[in-house]
Order: sequence, then structure tokens, then C-alpha cells
Amino acid sequence: MHDLLPPLPLLLAFLTASFILAITPGPAVVYILARTLSQGRSSGLASVAGVALGNLGNAIGAAVGLAALFAVSSAAFTVVKWAGAAYLIVMGVKMLRSAGSATTASNTHVEPLKRWRIFRDGFVVALLNPKTALFFAAFLPQFMTAQASPLAQSLALGASFVAVAACTDLFYVLAASLVAPRIGQLGKHARWGQRAAGASFIGLGLLTAFSSRPATK
Repeated sequence: MHDLLPPLPLLLAFLTASFILAITPGPAVVYILARTLSQGRSSGLASVAGVALGNLGNAIGAAVGLAALFAVSSAAFTVVKWAGAAYLIVMGVKMLRSAGSATTASNTHVEPLKRWRIFRDGFVVALLNPKTALFFAAFLPQFMTAQASPLAQSLALGASFVAVAACTDLFYVLAASLVAPRIGQLGKHARWGQRAAGASFIGLGLLTAFSSRPATK
């Protein structure tokens, strides 16, 4: 593992840059916050796990050349982007429909079985974001050396970035969980939290669908 990571000064620079990038709110953070505020801490934690696995999938995809395919093929990028956007919008619509029954604070918590679906949704949201694979393809090579396998280094650095991002996502979950009980005390108005979460997912889907393709050199 020692040979797969850059020298200490470069590794510290990588970890610092990773932290700054990970703590910056993006679609995954909005998804995690919405789940935590509307359904509680355990649902937020399930979301973090799903998003982390999806990000790891993108890191692996970038390592084996998937990002290169997206960079040269507009069709591949567009297909994945629209699939992710459609999934976000469908999730948002389902949450808006279910908000009508969320009339009490107890409805903001899901049964353990449903947390698997929350994990799955987080995984799909992160995985179907082609910009993440392109980001890894552009970011990770800046910290790689010629002394080890490029594939092995990119996998090690990608996994390290995912770990850093998971830690910052956990921070967001813990912070949101402190606010969630106060929202739950609104009683009959708790359904608005569910509606806000659904609307945020639809907004993210539309943003993803109409966002421009990252420029490539």
C-alpha cells in the first residue's frame, strides 16, 4: 500500500484538496441532507453508505478507462446523465406523493427494511453521475507517480477520496440530525419536510439533465 500512495508532502496535499472538494455541497450532499431531515439519522447514514459505494464505483470506472470513454463519447455521457436525471426526478415525485400521508412526526422515520431502498437510491444517485468519473480522471493523476502501477495508484487514491468524502457526509448527517427533531415538532406540518425533499430531488434531476458537459482538453 505504501508504494501506491504518493510521498508524504504530496499525500497531504491530496488529502487537503480532497477534504475541500468533499465538504463543498453538491448533489450527493443535498440528497443526504434531504433524507436525514425528512426521515432521520439512520436514513441519512444509509444514504452516506450508498453514495460512498456509488462514488467508489465511479473511481473504479475512471481507473479502468470509463472516464476516457465519457470524455470522447458525447452519446455515452448523455445516456448516463439522462438516466441519472430521470432517476432523481422519479424519486422526487414519489416523495411528493407520499408526503400526503406524512402527517405526524413518527412518519418521518422509515422501517429498517426501507433503509435498503434508501441505500440503493444513494448508490444510484452517485453512480449515475458521469461528472464524478470525469472528475476522478482529471483529479487523481495529479498525485500519481511513475514508481507504481497507474491502475493500482488510481484505485488507491480513489478509495482514499471516497473515504474522506464519507467522513464529510457523516458530518452533514450529524448536523442535520440535530435540526430534524425541531422540524419533527411541527407535528401536522411535518409533511412539508417530505415535500421539500421531493422538490429538491426533482430540482437536482432537472439540474443534472440540463447541465453542460464538462469541457475536455
